[in-house]
Amino acid sequence: MGNSFEGAVVEPYLMFGGRCEEALAFYEKALGAKIESKMKFSQSPDPVPPGMLAPGFEHKIMHSSFRVGASVVMASDGCAPGGGFQGVSLSLAVHTPAEADRAFAALAEGGTVTMPIGKTFFSPRFGMVVDRFGVSWMVIVPQEWGKH
Repeated sequence: MGNSFEGAVVEPYLMFGGRCEEALAFYEKALGAKIESKMKFSQSPDPVPPGMLAPGFEHKIMHSSFRVGASVVMASDGCAPGGGFQGVSLSLAVHTPAEADRAFAALAEGGTVTMPIGKTFFSPRFGMVVDRFGVSWMVIVPQEWGKH
């Protein structure tokens, strides 16, 4: 099969339109995220092409990565203010209802609850929230994990 990408990994890459530093600090506090790398545009070994960045963005984050549990999420400020996360949600799977409640409450701080966290037919704990940066999250205890 010529179209096989066996072993490939898809990782989310979030663009925060100038708020990446703030978002990284938030995810460190809310989810215990571990920042693995962070580089500002001004630190790039290659010069940024003229006109690519909005004024003042030379001191914004060009690339970063952080880990939540076993998952890696990459993030940047992008090249200009603004942005949005329409049509995409990150799903955070945790092992216990208590962990789900804690993560949900932290993500909801300054955000908007779109489905309160609670028991569903498919999970002992599930809820949906849009955090203060506009990132949509689904917090879930997978059915098989909730039985342990």
